[in-house]
Amino acid sequence: MAISGLVRVMERAARKAGTRLRRDFGEVEHLQVSRKGPADFVSKADKAAERTLYEELRAARPDWNFLMEESGKIEGDPTKPRWIIDPLDGTTNFLHGIPHFAISIAVQEALPDGSGWGEVIAGLVYQPMTDESFWAEKSRGAWLQDRRLRVSARRHLDESVIATGIPFAGQGDMGEWTRIYHEIGTRVAGIRRFGAASLDLAWVAAGRYDGFWESSLKPWDTAAGCLLVREAGGFVSDYRGRSPQICDETVLAANDGLHSRLHKLVATAIRD
Repeated sequence: MAISGLVRVMERAARKAGTRLRRDFGEVEHLQVSRKGPADFVSKADKAAERTLYEELRAARPDWNFLMEESGKIEGDPTKPRWIIDPLDGTTNFLHGIPHFAISIAVQEALPDGSGWGEVIAGLVYQPMTDESFWAEKSRGAWLQDRRLRVSARRHLDESVIATGIPFAGQGDMGEWTRIYHEIGTRVAGIRRFGAASLDLAWVAAGRYDGFWESSLKPWDTAAGCLLVREAGGFVSDYRGRSPQICDETVLAANDGLHSRLHKLVATAIRD
């Protein structure tokens, strides 16, 4: 599959920001950090990566819009797409010297009348420490570099490894998560919590995980990952079974054989 100009723009920006992140990760103990909320820290690396991504993407598409974790919305032409950016997904891992974090970039089309946002047409999740670039375009599949990705073929829960994100420091609903964990955790081969939702979804697309659930996320956490899973042949929905373009408040992702089973377990848990 030939890589499109749009994906090349995304990958070039991510690799440039990733080079700096790798360097800063090596000096993590010296980073200055500022608290922006409960258990939610922003490092200089986070802000520098976002600035690099913004500058690179703005240079390539000057009239496009932005939605970024740190800087919020930056308006462009309302009839043009927007970039949805998480410059450092896995900040807590980064600050603790755990080499599991990613840059996430997605492209969402504008509605024709400029009144809102439609389909996510491209997404990229770049893991700087492993130099892995997971990317997808609408109707062109999901890829890891030049290798086509497919979700796993497992059909039995007791053979499956499922990823999740656990509520922390007052964020999210621990009671709900515990009920879901009880329904799913007793039926599967393993549960993993690695702390970077964009990578969790990319790994579902790559067949490394068989499924994923989490709540209380933001669009920049999941926009690229949702497209990756769908383009790899998987299903993504919210806990109610609906499939918006970006599932973030609640997200459930898996292959076609497991998604319905996991959804039944989640539905039972949130109903109780």
